[in-house]
Amino acid sequence: MRLMFATVMMALGCSRPPLSAHGKPSSRAGNVTLTIIGTNDLHGALDRLPRLAGFIDNVRAARVADGGGVLLVDAGDMFQGTLSSNLAEGSDVVRAYNEMGYAAAAIGNHEFDFGPEGPAVTATGGEDRRGALKARAREARFPFLTANVRDTLTGSRIDWTNVQPSTMVVVAGVRVGIVGVTTRSAPVTTMPANFVGLEVTPPAPEVTREAARLRAAGATLIVVAAHLGTNCTDLRDPDDASSCDRSEELFAMVAGLPRGTVDVIVAGHTHGVIAHEISGIAVIESYSSGRAFGRIDLDVSRDGRVDAVRIDRPHPICSESRAGSGCLPEVYEGKAVVADRAVQAIVDAALQRTEKRGDEDLGVVLTDEVTEDHDVESAEGDLFCDLMLAAWPAAQIAVSNGGSLRAGLPAGELTYGALFRAMPFDNRFAIVDVTGAALRRLVTTNLQTATDILSWSGLTAKARCNGNTLDVEIMINGQKLDEGRTYELVTSDFLASGGQGVIGELKLSATAIHNTTVIVREAMAGVLRTWKGTSKATIDPTRILSVTHRRLDYVGSRPIECAETGSDASEP
Repeated sequence: MRLMFATVMMALGCSRPPLSAHGKPSSRAGNVTLTIIGTNDLHGALDRLPRLAGFIDNVRAARVADGGGVLLVDAGDMFQGTLSSNLAEGSDVVRAYNEMGYAAAAIGNHEFDFGPEGPAVTATGGEDRRGALKARAREARFPFLTANVRDTLTGSRIDWTNVQPSTMVVVAGVRVGIVGVTTRSAPVTTMPANFVGLEVTPPAPEVTREAARLRAAGATLIVVAAHLGTNCTDLRDPDDASSCDRSEELFAMVAGLPRGTVDVIVAGHTHGVIAHEISGIAVIESYSSGRAFGRIDLDVSRDGRVDAVRIDRPHPICSESRAGSGCLPEVYEGKAVVADRAVQAIVDAALQRTEKRGDEDLGVVLTDEVTEDHDVESAEGDLFCDLMLAAWPAAQIAVSNGGSLRAGLPAGELTYGALFRAMPFDNRFAIVDVTGAALRRLVTTNLQTATDILSWSGLTAKARCNGNTLDVEIMINGQKLDEGRTYELVTSDFLASGGQGVIGELKLSATAIHNTTVIVREAMAGVLRTWKGTSKATIDPTRILSVTHRRLDYVGSRPIECAETGSDASEP
C-alpha cells in the first residue's frame, strides 16, 4: 500500500489531524507538501468559479511559503448546464480554468453534448460530430484526458489536439502522472448521435497501462481524473468506506487495479461525495455544480515516497448567509477568501451576455416549488411532459427521462433562466410511431429497472404484482391501451437516438422516428408564454402530482421485483 494512512501516522507517534481543520499534514524534515484540489461536474456553474479561485489562491500562497505545491484537477462534465456557459458551448469555463491553473481535466459524458461547433446539436451534413469538444480542447492550456475512449474503426484511442490519455507534471519537484478515464455509460448518457464511431473500454486496464508507462517515464505519484464515481453517506472516518455504494463504477475500477498502481483518484459523474481511502487509494468527489471542492494533502519525500496523507471532507465554496445575500466571509489557510479578480472578469462578461434573456418573465406563477427527481415520478417531469404534448398537439403521448431534469423550479414568477437551469439540454423534438405493445414493454421495463424514471403525459399506469408477474394496466388519454394500435409519441432526440436504451426497448425501425429542428425547451417556453393572462398562468404543483394523484401507480419502490410471497409490489 503506497498510502499508509493509520499505520504511518501511528509509526510517527501521532494521530491524523481532525478533518475539519485545514493545512498540511505533519511533515518530515526535507519533505514537501503536495496539495491536490479536485473539482467535478461543474456543469457550467460559472458564478462559483471566482470564489473557488480565491480558495485556491490561498492554498497556493501557503504552499509557496512552505516550499510545497498545488495540483488542480477536474473530473469532467465541465460545460453543460447553465445559460451563461451553454451559449458559448463551454468556452468561458475553459477561459476561467486556464486562469485558475488547472493541470488536467477528464472528459465527461456531457462534454459531447454540444456536438458540432455552432447552434446545431448533432451533425446534419459534413460537420464534425465532436467539433465543439475539440474546439474547447484547443482553447485549453491544460490537457483533456481520457484513456478509455477509442475509435471503433481503428481501435485506437482518440487522437485530437490536446486530448490525450495522460500527462506528466512536476509540482514542487515531485513528478506526478495524471490519467483520465470516462464513464462507460457515456454512449447513452450524452446525445448518442454525437458518440457514433466511438466506444468506451473498461477503465482499469487502461489506467494500469498508462500508470506503468508514466512510472517508467519517472512519475513517482499517479493521480486518476475519473469521470466515474460513487457516493458515501458517512464522512466521519476516511479509513471507513463501508457507507460508500459499492455497485458504482468506481469500485469496479479500483478492484481491477493492481495494488500500488494509483495513489489518488479525483472522481465524478455520480454527483456524490467521497473523502475516503479505498483499497489504499485516496479518493475524493465533491457533489456537483460548484457546490464544493475536494482536497488531499500528501507529505512527500524528495524521492517520491508518501510519508503521510490527509483527506479533507468536501469544502463548501459558498456558505450562504441566512438572508441569502451572498457567501459568508471565510478565512482559509490563514487568509480571508477573496474572489479572484481575473476569473471574476471572465465570469462577469459571460453573465452579462445572458442576463437579459435569463431574466425574461414567462408569464406564469408557481404557487410552490416544482421539484425534480431522477428516480421517482416528479411534478417537474409531469409538467414538462404536459408542455411537450401541448407544444406538439398532434401526438397522443409525451415521454421524457428523469436525467433531463437538472434543477427544480422555484416558487413565484417563472423566468426563462429558471426554466433553462431545469432543462439545459438543447434537445430537439422527435416524433415516434409506436405500437401499444411496444409502449407496454417500455413502461413495464422502466418500472422493473433502476434506470432513470420515465415521465409521461397522456399515459397513466397502475402496476401490481400477481405472483411473480407484474401486471400493468395502462390508459392512454382515459382509454385502455390498444396493443395493436400505433400511437404518435413526442419525445426528445436524445431518447429517440438511443439515450437510456429507450429505442432499443421499443424495438423500432429508423422509419418510425421523425426528427425535427424544434428545441424542446424553447417550445415549452413558447407554450408558457401563451398561458399569460389565462387560468393556466397559475401553476399549482399539487394539482400535477400528489400522494393521491399519480400517473405511475405502484407499491414500494423501483425496481419492482415480484415474487410468489413477500413482494413489495403486492396490493396492500
